[in-house]
Amino acid sequence: MSHTNNARRDFLKSSVIIGAGLTMGLAAGTAYSLEPRTKITIENIYPFFNPHQQGITSPAQHHIYFIVLDLHSQDVDEIHQMFKTWTEYSRQLTQGKNVQTYSQNGYVPAVDTGEADSLNPYNLTLTFGVSPSFFTKLGIEKAKPAELVDLPHFPRDQLKAEFTGGDICIQACADDPQVAFHAVRNLVRVARSEITMRWSQSGFNSFEGTDTPRNLFGFRDGTGNPQGEELDKTVWYEGNNWLKGGSFLVVRKIQMFLETWDRTNLNEQQHTFGRHRDSGAAYGQKKEFDPVDLDKKDANGQPVVPEDSHMHLAHKTGLKMLRRSFSYSSGIDSRTGQFDAGLLFISYQKDPQQFITIQNKLGNIDKMNEYITHIGSGLFACFAGVKDENDYLGKALFEAL
Repeated sequence: MSHTNNARRDFLKSSVIIGAGLTMGLAAGTAYSLEPRTKITIENIYPFFNPHQQGITSPAQHHIYFIVLDLHSQDVDEIHQMFKTWTEYSRQLTQGKNVQTYSQNGYVPAVDTGEADSLNPYNLTLTFGVSPSFFTKLGIEKAKPAELVDLPHFPRDQLKAEFTGGDICIQACADDPQVAFHAVRNLVRVARSEITMRWSQSGFNSFEGTDTPRNLFGFRDGTGNPQGEELDKTVWYEGNNWLKGGSFLVVRKIQMFLETWDRTNLNEQQHTFGRHRDSGAAYGQKKEFDPVDLDKKDANGQPVVPEDSHMHLAHKTGLKMLRRSFSYSSGIDSRTGQFDAGLLFISYQKDPQQFITIQNKLGNIDKMNEYITHIGSGLFACFAGVKDENDYLGKALFEAL
């Protein structure tokens, strides 16, 4: 580790010690500048203790704040403690509580940033994952699952360095955007001496009731997601090591060229997806969830579902993955004067090869390539869930070292 990094960490730790000393030295009667948290009716909570992490097979929420972090520390013990702290913070946050109870001392920074005070937790879930480089930087490559390797370069990729790589990811999903951001902000804040922020993206999902969300192209996104027993067989890692009960998260930041799409006629748009925009039904079917029939032919003997459509190519692999994607809109691209908007594609699978095979099948053939570009990418192994009060995020990994 460089002298600069050591100096930065020493400074941060010294600041904490100084702050603690000031706290002890203040008179007991010091005025308190924060009011106690407003009493609210806590609703909409997903259980934190679970064999699997929240936010994977949990019902989709309306908002996401996704962040990728770089390790600033190479000390395994420090990172071990960081995940213990994150576990306790996450437990509090997902119950609609502050990360810690407010101090009575008004002369030190509040332990919680406060923007979620008096807010319901709004189904907040927090999901954590680690990348291949996490193991390299900590010198624990022997513990890295064989499947956890950097994703290959795919056809048409135009990845940008600022949206690629990183060591840790945190996915915060909620039905309120401020609740999701508050959670990530406080998790990052408590770990400033161990991590630095690499990139982040907020996103949204709009739907009524149990409807499938629509992306910014106006089509339903996630219709083909596995359900029930098939979902479990698709998502959860089956190896007999510390990752058992966890999953692999693939994230892709996909820029969508909305202006080009908006000039495309409806028939061509539907051909691109292989589905009807209004109902979400596959070509040749009437309802959204009617089974896809790739062998069905029209009167001219041609496949009803176009062979270069996004759906045809994906379904032809016979593989499944769980899509948990969110749209994003980040203002205007200053270079083009067009919307900087797209899809924060997130999928979960028991083996990254599921995603790799599907993405390679789409390749250069997929008609969708005319309207999108992949500009960000990452692969992360997501721990199993926190099962009880004696458990914590990554416990099986750290105990295996």
